[in-house]
Formats: sequence, structure tokens, C-alpha cells
Amino acid sequence: MTELERKQQAEPIKGYKVFNPDWTCMGKQYTCPGKFEENIVLSMCGAGMHFCKKAGHCFNYYDFDPANHVAEVISYGDVIEVGDKCCTNKLEIVREIPWAELLAIVNTGKGNTGKGNSGDYNSGDNNSGHCNSGDENAGNYNSRSGNSGDYNSGYCNSGHFNDGDFNSGDFNSGSYNSGHFNSGDYNSGDWNECDFSSGCFNTEEQKIYFFNQPSDWTYRDWVCSEARKILSDMPKVLEYVQLSDMTDEERKKHPEAETTGGYLREMDNTETVNEWWKKLKEENKEMIMSMPNFDRRIFKQITGIDVDAV
Repeated sequence: MTELERKQQAEPIKGYKVFNPDWTCMGKQYTCPGKFEENIVLSMCGAGMHFCKKAGHCFNYYDFDPANHVAEVISYGDVIEVGDKCCTNKLEIVREIPWAELLAIVNTGKGNTGKGNSGDYNSGDNNSGHCNSGDENAGNYNSRSGNSGDYNSGYCNSGHFNDGDFNSGDFNSGSYNSGHFNSGDYNSGDWNECDFSSGCFNTEEQKIYFFNQPSDWTYRDWVCSEARKILSDMPKVLEYVQLSDMTDEERKKHPEAETTGGYLREMDNTETVNEWWKKLKEENKEMIMSMPNFDRRIFKQITGIDVDAV
């Protein structure tokens, strides 16, 4: 028996168990109601009859399928417990739980057909918002998953009314937009049909500034550049900060922390990045310094790297 397992013999333990449509589980035939006993040495996932103390935990091991049977059970024998799963040698099946009742048990919200919802009227799972058919939404009326905004048919939007994915703005049919009403992608402006625009009503990508001066590069050129690829490997020193320890400014800058419980704060890593620069291949240094309008002073101010240091 491992240190994660606990053996109990004194008190009966109530729980829940899921069965196949024919009332079998792991090849063993059960009846409801019924009492069952096995003369074995308990072994989690090896020997014994398994159940969970919480109904919702059962569906970590079974599909959330109305065709299956779910029953209240009581263990009267020895029990070993690992994580959210228990195993016993004496089990009584008390009664089957109707599906409508089960939905109320596994959700803390109302009117849900999914599981693990604290919000109401969700057909998806693990939603704290309401009326979602997707999963893990903190917002409302989402048909996909991972949205903290409302009325999204895409995924992982913190904005509202988006058909695309990963938008923090609203009414976007594209993806990764922080602006609004964009049919393109990666726009911080509004009503753009192109990509990577910080302006409004554009159909063509614009040239961008480098080092405070105009350049002949678009943002797409930058995204696809070798310089960006090299710089993305620059080390960062990160510290996870709990929500309770975040400043008001950090909370405003990282609203997602309300959901995640915190964020990764970037610490001062001047010494680390300069060591990284010293070890960088000369051709890679040249690639970075060949960026449009390269300015040593600005580069040091932003990255902490002194390109002239020996």
C-alpha cells in the first residue's frame, strides 16, 4: 500500500459508482439494489470494487453519458483511497440516481445539462458563466470553450460577440484581435479586413515603426523574421504572483488573473540577458542588429542588453 492510499475499516463510506448500460463494471455483473463482497487483497485498479465519494469525480473515469447508470453506494468493508478514487471489498448498491437528479448533484448552478458548472443553464462542462454550450467559460452564451466574454462562437475570447478565437475585442470574425469589428487577424484597431493593423478601416497591411522611426517592414515581416525568432529565445526570469499579492496596477494590466488566480511577473534579468548575448553566435548578433533603424541605446533600454560590452 502506497503512502497515497488510506485503509479504513470502522465507518461505512457513502459514495457514487457508474455502471455500463447493462449494469456491468470492469467485467463484473451488478444489480441495483444489491450487496457484493469479494475475498481479495485490495489493489487500486487491480482488485476490488471502485467508487468515488463525489459524483462528479466518477466522470474522471467514465463518459458523461445518460446511457450509463449512476448509483448511490455504501462501502462496509476495507477501503483504500488514492486521489478521488476509492476501492473496497464490500459494496452495497443502494439506488439508481435519475439523470435529472444527477445533473443537480454534479452542478452547483441551475438548469445545466453538462457537469461541473457553477453557472446556470449550461450544456457544456465546468462553466462559471451561464447558458454556455461550450466548456470552461466564465462568460455567458458561448458556444465554444474557454471564453471569459459573452456571446462568442469562437474559443478563448475575453471580448464579446466574436466568431473568431483569442479576441480581447468585440464583434470580430477574425482571431487574436484586441480591436473591434475586424474580419482579419491580430488587429488592435477597428473595422479592418487586413491583418496586423493598429488603424481603422484598412484593407492593406501597414508598414511599422522600428526604434521610433518609420521602416519598410510590415508586422508580418517582423513576425516571420529571423531576428524575432532569435530574440524569442532570450531568457526571462519569471515569478508567479498570487492574485492576493498583486498590485492594483497589475490587476488592471492582467485581468485574466481573476480567473487563473495570479500571473507571471517578469523580474529584472539584466545580467542573465547580457550573458546570453555574449554567448550568441556572431551571425545571430548581426541578424538582430540588421533590424531596420537599429539603435543601440534604445535596444539596451528595452532589453537590458549592451551590444558594445566586451
